[in-house]
Amino acid sequence: MAEAYIEYTFHVKPLQPGVDILIAQLGELDFESFSETHDGLQAYILEAQDKDDLLEDIQILKNLEFTISHTKSRIEPINWNAEWEQNFEPIEVDGKCAVRAPFHPKTDVQYDIVIEPKMSFGTGHHATTHLMIKHLLKLNLQKKKVLDMGCGTGILAILAAMRGAKAVDAIDNDRWCYENALENVERNGTSQVTVKHGDATLLGGTGYDVIIANINRNILMADIPTYANYLNETGILLLSGFYTEDIPALTEVCNPQGINFIMNFEKNNWVACKFVKN
Repeated sequence: MAEAYIEYTFHVKPLQPGVDILIAQLGELDFESFSETHDGLQAYILEAQDKDDLLEDIQILKNLEFTISHTKSRIEPINWNAEWEQNFEPIEVDGKCAVRAPFHPKTDVQYDIVIEPKMSFGTGHHATTHLMIKHLLKLNLQKKKVLDMGCGTGILAILAAMRGAKAVDAIDNDRWCYENALENVERNGTSQVTVKHGDATLLGGTGYDVIIANINRNILMADIPTYANYLNETGILLLSGFYTEDIPALTEVCNPQGINFIMNFEKNNWVACKFVKN
């Protein structure tokens, strides 16, 4: 039986980096999903995990540099399949990759990806996912080893596998995303994708030829040194989840690691950047 969720709606000023910091701090609790809005953030947690003092240790709420208010409401249990069937429209990227739900007709593009997203992030509709797909379509991934950090639905890991990657690790610290990515990997027949539940602390062993990280600015900046340790020489790092004005800050963290900015795609002020390790 489906469980009820509590929706927290936050109004944040200034919007950035307030929203990014808030997501990072809420992510340490039991929140399962986030959705950015024009003036803040919506965050979702199981009703059974909610409590009156849930936000007591969220430090940004006490930071006088930000003005943050919130309300919360109960969301009745939802038939997610029916919900997405009603609202999820298929998309196409560069005439080569289509992202659709199981109930949409098959497309004749080169990469036809079937995603049943439920509450997980990454359907291709958000600008950052769309931009990362554009990057992956331009890379030679044949026989490459790929890491997808913050994999969400698994869409980018699945595309990497379809484009010839020999092994793909897909990692997310959200249990809902982890389970959903497992389903989507099986649905698309991409057995070379291994889905893991956790964060960058899971990394170990051999390095990667390509690392994909579509998360948020603060987590990226904290984890870039770790990515650098596991990125092979001449390896490619694709970063997204931030805005155009954040590129200099990300570049400043990458450069001391021997990782240099190459180019970026932009959509609605969101960007996805390509870096290379020299």
